[in-house]
Amino acid sequence: MANLPTSETLPSAHSPSEPRERASSPTVVRSWLMERLDSLLSESLRRAEPSELIRHRIMVGAACFFSLINGVFLLRSFSQGNHPYAALLASVGYLGTLVLARRGRTPIAPAMVLLATLSLGLVITTFVSRRPTGGDHAVNMLLPVLAVYLVGPRLGLSITLALFVALGLIHPYYRSQVGIDPSTLTLSGLWFSHVFAGISSLGVWALSSLHSTARDAAQATIERTVRELRDSQSKLNSVFESTDDIVVSIDAQARLLTANSAARFIYEHRAGIVLEPGTPLFQHEPPESRKAWDARLVQVLQGQRLRFEQIYQDQQGLLVLDTSVHPIVEEGGGVVGMTIFGRDVTARRQAEARLGEMHRTLVDVSRQAGMAEVATGVLHNVGNTLNSVNISTSLVIDQIRKSRVTSLARVAPLLRAHLADIPAFFARDPQGQQLPSFLIALSEQLQQEREAMLREMHSLGESVEHINSIVSMQQKHARAAGAVEHVAVPQLIDEALRLHAVSFDRLRIHVECDYDEVPPIFVDRHKLLQILINLVSNARHALVASPKKDKRLGIHVRRAPDTGQLHIEVTDNGVGIAPENLGRMFSQGFTTKKMGHGFGLHISALAAAEMKGRLSCSSPGLEQGATFLLELPMRTELPPVQDAEPS
Repeated sequence: MANLPTSETLPSAHSPSEPRERASSPTVVRSWLMERLDSLLSESLRRAEPSELIRHRIMVGAACFFSLINGVFLLRSFSQGNHPYAALLASVGYLGTLVLARRGRTPIAPAMVLLATLSLGLVITTFVSRRPTGGDHAVNMLLPVLAVYLVGPRLGLSITLALFVALGLIHPYYRSQVGIDPSTLTLSGLWFSHVFAGISSLGVWALSSLHSTARDAAQATIERTVRELRDSQSKLNSVFESTDDIVVSIDAQARLLTANSAARFIYEHRAGIVLEPGTPLFQHEPPESRKAWDARLVQVLQGQRLRFEQIYQDQQGLLVLDTSVHPIVEEGGGVVGMTIFGRDVTARRQAEARLGEMHRTLVDVSRQAGMAEVATGVLHNVGNTLNSVNISTSLVIDQIRKSRVTSLARVAPLLRAHLADIPAFFARDPQGQQLPSFLIALSEQLQQEREAMLREMHSLGESVEHINSIVSMQQKHARAAGAVEHVAVPQLIDEALRLHAVSFDRLRIHVECDYDEVPPIFVDRHKLLQILINLVSNARHALVASPKKDKRLGIHVRRAPDTGQLHIEVTDNGVGIAPENLGRMFSQGFTTKKMGHGFGLHISALAAAEMKGRLSCSSPGLEQGATFLLELPMRTELPPVQDAEPS
């Protein structure tokens, strides 16, 4: 903050080192004079509006002035041995004016007494004067003006008319009766002079009335405008002070004009700076921040509006302000300053950071849940296939255990014992005679056993090959996670169904596939497979839980004619969805399964949104099946790669 002068460094108004002429300056004299005039007014008259207070001061000032002039005249008259009764009467009137002004509540009475005193003094002076032309005295012009100014046009007219009658009509008539000196003025000239002076007084009154009316109207307009401005300023200040946002206005040199309480609190609380009008606002900023503000001020002074985030880090912690800067434009179009609005968005930014972290955590959890879902399907189908492997293995082992191959072990010793006389053994020995038929029967039986074991081994090989394909497919999709590929959607659906093929056969679930001719699209293979496996798995669970014997699962692929999007429908005639649960199917943690975790559909909906698609569901009701619709954009070509914008 600039080194502003304090009260200790400022020179005192009454310092003895100042010259004495300073104490008698016009400002001091004027102030002293106003205080003296105000002391002659009553409390109610001193509390009047500034424009009315000026009239009251002129009224008592005129009374004092005329009293002084009248006093000088009285002293001169008494010194010459005269008896100025009119001057004495005028002194009483002036004194009455001051008394009424000091005690009265309204200015009408003292003003009328003052005007009546002046008028009466003028009339008496004119009548007793030796000069017959008293009606054209300059006071004639002054009285209408003073009357209109002090009491208004209506009461001023009464004073003006009284003067017109007294001086313009009665006085010439009086002079015509008492006689006048023809050498000074003729009678006709006297009438003309006084009537013309009276008419001129009325004209002066009229002009003063017009001026007074115009001045009062202008004053009323000014006062009304001032009231409206004060009211607007009060409302504006109320708005500024009621907001928690920082509101600061500065001039073109970045000097502070106004600041609301929120701005003053922030500066004082965080930086220990007391904002005062005229203070350079950015003088306490670090050099880099001050340089950035200088560049922004140049832009705003050119008429631009700016919005940015300003980050402050100090001992009080982090402060993030969403700042808007608007130019203050004068009537001619030039920018004379700017207004700065700052909103504290620290909590929002911290919440967004936490939300981003939660989103990343949720994505990780979703991928893990998706991997678990896929792994569960893999293990389930591998387990079903292993049952067939075990059955085939057991049958092969049982057939080997019961095989007649062991009978050859009894034939071998007989043949070994008769190697020297084999022909005689087959011709004369009873065992030898039975041996050919035994070997023939044994060969036929062994041939049957061989065919049976070949069938079982073939089945065993198919089961092992099915396990191998399931594992290979999972490995392929695991490696492709997060990558956008050119995918044939029907083929990917078939792969998802293959994971549940054995389960569908065992549960007698009839699968209907209806694929329109759609071109391959660019999509994240892993996310799409994860959604398809979740939908197929949910349909399988719904069909298993249903008591219906005719269990059907349908998958339809088509291109929407209105939007051009790819639609994948998975329908089943299982347990269905209750109407009150339709709106919560994709909520995290919601599930209708007894052993469910509530992640599958929520993760699928998130994955669909990440692919710029949408996942929805519908169901006529319980035990009436359900339909899940996956909408995906038909991206048959990769979007062009855009260069990253420099940070």
